[in-house]
Amino acid sequence: MGETTCYILDNGAYTAKVGFCNMEPKIVPNCIMKAKSERRRPFIGSQIDECRDASGLFYILPFQKGFLINWDTQKTVWDYIFSKECCPVNFSETPLIITEPLFNFASIQEAMTEIFFEEYECQSLLRINATDLADYHYRKLNNNECTLVVDSGYSYTYIVPYIKGKKYKEGIRRIDVGGKVLTNHLKEVLSYRQLNVMEESYVINQVKEDSCFVSLDFMKDMELARQKGYLRDIVKADEELEQQTLRLNNERFAIPELLFRPADVGIPQMGIPESIIHSIDSCPEEAKEGLLQNIVLFGGDTLFPGFRERVYNSVRALALDHFDVNVTLAENPITYPWEGGKLLFRDPEFYSFCMTKEEYEEEGKALAFERFDI
Repeated sequence: MGETTCYILDNGAYTAKVGFCNMEPKIVPNCIMKAKSERRRPFIGSQIDECRDASGLFYILPFQKGFLINWDTQKTVWDYIFSKECCPVNFSETPLIITEPLFNFASIQEAMTEIFFEEYECQSLLRINATDLADYHYRKLNNNECTLVVDSGYSYTYIVPYIKGKKYKEGIRRIDVGGKVLTNHLKEVLSYRQLNVMEESYVINQVKEDSCFVSLDFMKDMELARQKGYLRDIVKADEELEQQTLRLNNERFAIPELLFRPADVGIPQMGIPESIIHSIDSCPEEAKEGLLQNIVLFGGDTLFPGFRERVYNSVRALALDHFDVNVTLAENPITYPWEGGKLLFRDPEFYSFCMTKEEYEEEGKALAFERFDI
C-alpha cells in the first residue's frame, strides 16, 4: 500500500469505525458478547451476526464511563479488527490514525502508544480526539474559523468549541448521558411497567434505536400518547404469539428526553442546549457569533428523529436575537470523525502531527505527550 493510504481507527466505546482511507469504513461493535444459549463461544465484533439467539446477550466492554480500562477485551477486539476476518493491515507500511477520548488519562495514553509501537509494530502513529477530526472535517467543507462540535455517543455527550482549529479547553462541557444511560433507563422503565428485560441489553438497545424519537413539543406528545396509546395494536389474549410483545407508549420520546433533561434521572447537569450556550458564553467574545453559526452534531444519539430540530429550536430560544444560529447534523453521524481522518491524511502537514517508531524509541513516551494534545 505504501504511503498512499492511511489506516484510520475511530475507536468508540460502542463501535469502532475502521478502514483504509481509500475505502469505505467498516463499523464493528467494540465489545465481546456472550449469549446465554451459547456460553462457550464469545462473539467478537461483527461475529455477533452469527448468533442465533439475541435474547440474553451480554456485553463485555473495553470502555467504562468513556475511558478504556479493560485492555484484554480491547486487545481481543483489535486483534480481530486487524485480522483477515475484518480489515487486515500491515502497520510497517501504513500510518495509523487512532482516536481516543478527551482528557484521556496519562496512563491510558502511555499504554496505547506502547501497544501500537511495540506490539503492533506501527511505524507512524497519530493519536487524536474524535472531536478534532470532526472539527477538521467541518472546516474543510465550510471554510470557517469557529466550530462548536457536539459529540453525543455511547458513554457521554461532549460539547467542544474550536477556534481556528484549536480546542478552547475552558469551553468544553461534558454531560454524563449517552446511549448507554438511555438503554439502561429504557430497560428499567419497561421492567417496571411490563416485563423483566433487565438482562436484555442487546434487544432493548435495538428497540431504542428503532422506536425512539426526540420530542419537539413534550406536553403535546404526552397528550397524544395518552389518547392514542401504543406503537402497535395490543394483541388480544386469545391470539397466539410466538414472541412476547413490548408495548411502547410515552417511552418512545421520554427516553431521549434525558439528553435534554439529565435531572430526570438524578444527574444534576444541564441538557444539551443549555450546555451549548454555557460553553459559548465561556469563549472569547469575538468567537461567539461564529460558534453559534457553526454547530455540528455527530454520534449515535444524534440519529434520533427530531434531534437536530430540537437542538436548533432550543439554542435559538436561548441565544441573543441578533445572532444567527445554524445547527448541522453530520451527513453520517457515525462515521463523521473517520471521514475527517481521511481528509487529514491528505493535509500536507499530516506527518508533522504523527510520531514515528524511531522517535518513540529515541525519546519515549514524553514526546508522545508533547506531540498529541489530547
